[in-house]
Amino acid sequence: MGTASKPAKIRLSTNPDQAALAALKLGDIVYLDGCVYTGREGVYKRAVDEGLPLPLDLPAQSAANFHCSPAAVVEPDGSYTMGAVTATASFRFTKWIGDWFKLSGAKLIIGKGGMSTDDYRDHFVPNGAIYLTTVGYGTGALLGRGVKRVRDLHWRDTLGLAQAMWVIEVENFGPFIVESDLAGNSLFERENAKIAKNLAAAYEGTRPATLKRFGETDDRSDELI
Repeated sequence: MGTASKPAKIRLSTNPDQAALAALKLGDIVYLDGCVYTGREGVYKRAVDEGLPLPLDLPAQSAANFHCSPAAVVEPDGSYTMGAVTATASFRFTKWIGDWFKLSGAKLIIGKGGMSTDDYRDHFVPNGAIYLTTVGYGTGALLGRGVKRVRDLHWRDTLGLAQAMWVIEVENFGPFIVESDLAGNSLFERENAKIAKNLAAAYEGTRPATLKRFGETDDRSDELI
């Protein structure tokens, strides 16, 4: 009986070429080197909805957009200390992601929880981009170890520290998991399908609940994975 291959551990530039992206497989573990910028709803609203010019040259400076709110402080001398970088849920940014690709030329979207298969098919695939997901919760401090320095901070006065665009230099920044590939396949969708297929067997022989709260069901196909 064959055994599943272990995920590869890969060092990847934040300005990757298509060959490097094509070599990635779902579930591979990625560590980034180069420059990453944070961009979430505040940045997207200014750039996409309001049409303001981007404050840095993208994707020349970076092709890696992190959906993130850094734990950072401004020191008295004007420098920044960034101790942790915690991802935020990416599904909230669907309405902007297509236009953001056109503006930014991003090749890596980094965040938490993945995006929908429709997003991958309609926006990621045409733009030759992939999604990297963080590894569980509570990894902000771990990721912070890979931050070498804050290179710049844009739109702080308008958006505040959490929503502003941070530009950070990183080295061995990770770990992240390859959630989508260049063909638009999703690691989460693939694994969820395996789990769902065995749900009936997992509950075989169990009795229906005697007491139920309003809205509860014994139909296992209604479960969300």
